Amino acid sequence: MLPAASQIFSSVFMFLLFQVGHRHLSILLWSSFRGRPNLSTQQITQNLPGQEADKQLISGELLVNRYLIQNVIGVGGMGSVYRARDMHFPSAVRLVAVKEMINHSRDALVRQTIVQNFEREANILVSLSHPAVPRIFDYFTHEDRSYLVMECVNGKDLEAILSESQGFFPEDQVIEWAIQLCDVLQYLHTHKPEPIIFRDMKPSNVMVNQYNQIILIDFGIAKAFKFGQKGTMIGTEGYSPPEQYRGEASPLVDIYALGATLHHLITRRDPRVEPPFTFAERPIRQINPAISIELEAVINTALQYNPTERFQTAEAMKEALMNVARKTGALTRISMGTSSIAAAPSTIKPLWTFECEDQVRGSVAYDGGYIYVGSYDNNLYTLQADNGKFIWKYPTDGGIVSKPIVYDGVVYFGSEDHRVHSVSVRSGKIISTYYTDGPVRSSPRIAEGHIFVGSDDGFLHAVNLLSNRRAWRVEASGPVRSTPFITNEQVFFGCESGEVFCVDFRGQVKWRFKAKRAVTSSPVVSQGAVFFTSLDAQIYAVDAKSGWVTWRFRMGKGSLSSPCRVDNLVIFGSADGIIYCLDAGNAKEIWRYQTDHQVSGSPLIYKDSVYCGSADGYMYCLEYRTGRLRWKFQTGAPITAAPVINSDVLYFGSNDHIVYAIPV
Repeated sequence: MLPAASQIFSSVFMFLLFQVGHRHLSILLWSSFRGRPNLSTQQITQNLPGQEADKQLISGELLVNRYLIQNVIGVGGMGSVYRARDMHFPSAVRLVAVKEMINHSRDALVRQTIVQNFEREANILVSLSHPAVPRIFDYFTHEDRSYLVMECVNGKDLEAILSESQGFFPEDQVIEWAIQLCDVLQYLHTHKPEPIIFRDMKPSNVMVNQYNQIILIDFGIAKAFKFGQKGTMIGTEGYSPPEQYRGEASPLVDIYALGATLHHLITRRDPRVEPPFTFAERPIRQINPAISIELEAVINTALQYNPTERFQTAEAMKEALMNVARKTGALTRISMGTSSIAAAPSTIKPLWTFECEDQVRGSVAYDGGYIYVGSYDNNLYTLQADNGKFIWKYPTDGGIVSKPIVYDGVVYFGSEDHRVHSVSVRSGKIISTYYTDGPVRSSPRIAEGHIFVGSDDGFLHAVNLLSNRRAWRVEASGPVRSTPFITNEQVFFGCESGEVFCVDFRGQVKWRFKAKRAVTSSPVVSQGAVFFTSLDAQIYAVDAKSGWVTWRFRMGKGSLSSPCRVDNLVIFGSADGIIYCLDAGNAKEIWRYQTDHQVSGSPLIYKDSVYCGSADGYMYCLEYRTGRLRWKFQTGAPITAAPVINSDVLYFGSNDHIVYAIPV
């Protein structure tokens, strides 16, 4: 029998090292009480009472009247992991992973400690926001079992991929995974208010999803790091560095374990069956000659016995890997996005494409089964939405960057020929024309029998739909290229002088706000706040009633992108190449995604994704809650406007002259 203290630690550590779907539950558990290794995992679990009586949840069982169990996706020494459907959203199929911990111990103190540590894992996860860390949705205890409800990751862990594959992985692939792992470790190690040390980096704790993105799983032994604090002697034999045997856990233990993981992937030699700290006796290039000298050197540096001789940060190791990728040419063969998460390979095939005679700079519109889109070839095109068949085109005397709007059988749009055109959707014939004194690059909006549209003549125009005559116009202090936003009988718009206006339906100015540079972005009004970006490199939230600033957030460069709102988030692009997501209430940055060029296009939310084009020629699909890249689709030129979606089909134009329809 183990002493009472050792029994407590053994039970707690068994929980902490609960490995989902991992057949080799190896553990390095050094006893500070007895000066020798404790009993093995198998021995400990055999000593736990009542384990034989434990039963798994079955398919069709409804857990706490919310989670409908579908099947078991992993089994560990302390319970199972289930795929389940969250019935809190009955009209949508929301799948989650339910991680179960069965509390075997009869000792009240041990039981309490196990539950507290389970809560600790939940609290660590809920404080993290990174595309490579699973999101946590719920935590609860039910009938002596604790449950953690998390994001369901579709994919396999690297250990399973290793066991199912033959031969060596390509170097490019290993570099891509390694850079992603460095990125998430850097995030954890710089986490505020306290750094997080993962302490158990190994192939079985790294999932690869269907987009070849890594997801770090099992934070059971992760801990907040405090300098000089000695920790528990815990980890996985073979992957853990020597100082971890002594209970020392700094960010450098994760660097070593990552090196050990990469060594395993490249050589297929499992460090758990080798003597500890003997990687130097298994030179990488002797086992796998296809690996470059440069990559071998990076891994060897990470595996140095002395912590001071390793990379001192995950960021430094990532930069070394990037240099390898540049030197070997791998960087041109793998696609990187931020948070330096490797971009998912695009397998999206267009349903159809249609080529115009010049660039498509403006947004497309969908109505009644048809697509309406203007081009810089001076034509407005109408296409059949299901197959891209050409229906008609209407010629103007200037380029069209205005997004059309369809109302009561008429399509309205502006042109650089200084006019707002009204065209029959059936025949493509002109119905009426409204003249301004400058190019019309603003997109029209319709409300209360009027068209509201800006012009480079420096006015916002209100035009009666029936008479096609001006009802009123409001003078701005510069060209009005912003698309007006209309709500509660008020119109909000910006202008190139940097002023943002709020006017009523009589054209009376209620307030005006002055940014430092142009506001080309179209304002969005939500929950009493007006959101807009500016070329002064800031996004603003101002009170919709008074125009007073609620908050502002600085970007790297200015922005033309119109923000979008979803949940309590505001998402927008910038000329610094980043798609940002902020908390709409306080401007706290939730995530950012780095593209390869400026983002002047405006994002679109559909279901659980955000779609946004970039001047790098890609249309990006990101999970809007996390910024995780789902896919990206490449065109031949910059994408400068917002897409539109109908019936799970995404429509957008590119400066390569082409209109695309792709499934989402």
